[in-house]
Amino acid sequence: MKLRKASAAAAAAIVLSLTATACGGGSDSGDGDEKVTVGIKFDQPGLGLKTPDGEFTGFDVDVATYVAKELGYDEKDIEWKEAPSAERENLISRGDVDFIVASYSITDERKEKVSFAGPYFLAHQDLLIRADETSITKAEDLNSKKLCSVTGSTSAQNVKNELAPKADLDEQGGYSQCLTGLENKVVDALTTDDAILAGYAAQDEHKGKFKLAGLSLSDENYGIGLKKGDTELQKKINDALEKMVEDGSWDKAVKDNFGPAGYKNEPAPEITETS
Repeated sequence: MKLRKASAAAAAAIVLSLTATACGGGSDSGDGDEKVTVGIKFDQPGLGLKTPDGEFTGFDVDVATYVAKELGYDEKDIEWKEAPSAERENLISRGDVDFIVASYSITDERKEKVSFAGPYFLAHQDLLIRADETSITKAEDLNSKKLCSVTGSTSAQNVKNELAPKADLDEQGGYSQCLTGLENKVVDALTTDDAILAGYAAQDEHKGKFKLAGLSLSDENYGIGLKKGDTELQKKINDALEKMVEDGSWDKAVKDNFGPAGYKNEPAPEITETS
């Protein structure tokens, strides 16, 4: 794993520390100034959210924190970096992050550029509509509607290619812009994964305004993105994910982050990304 040192002096200190404790621990101990940089979403309540006081909350944050701990990094050693949907492969290929936990669906197209560990969560594409909306009951209804999604997401591609090719698709840089358009009746629906939509609908400022259409339009297996071909890190992350499920931490994270929204999640998926 690529580690980031705070300074050359700190790097020297780490070398001395490792030399002194050569019999007691590995280089990924997370002690000293060693950091791990993790990409997450900053604007997805329930999954990855940066709060006004600078804290990070959500299921993806809990998964990333657990994995980092298993890799040898305390929470204080994690540097969070925003990972917009359209930038995730670039962040990994440039080495700007060590891994990404950001509602990142595993697809064959993405696996040509990056590797994945996991999956760690199974979501389904759905629609968020206004609470009084009655004309959207199936995917085909979108062909005469204005739909919002996020640039680079698999949801936008599904709509373009399969679900409703005649829909007036408005691709925005983030989900917050789509929420504003939906509330102001500039768009008729927002599409992405149900777990993401549930998080938005549960926010205090949105309660009673929106509802999920209840359509399972696709299966979205969330994986942890990492540098292509890094099988050593992939195995370590997979081991951490399996432990998280076995010791009950996965269930607790689901309950803590999705419980308030009344979201009915799928069971923890089996690990499939092993090479």
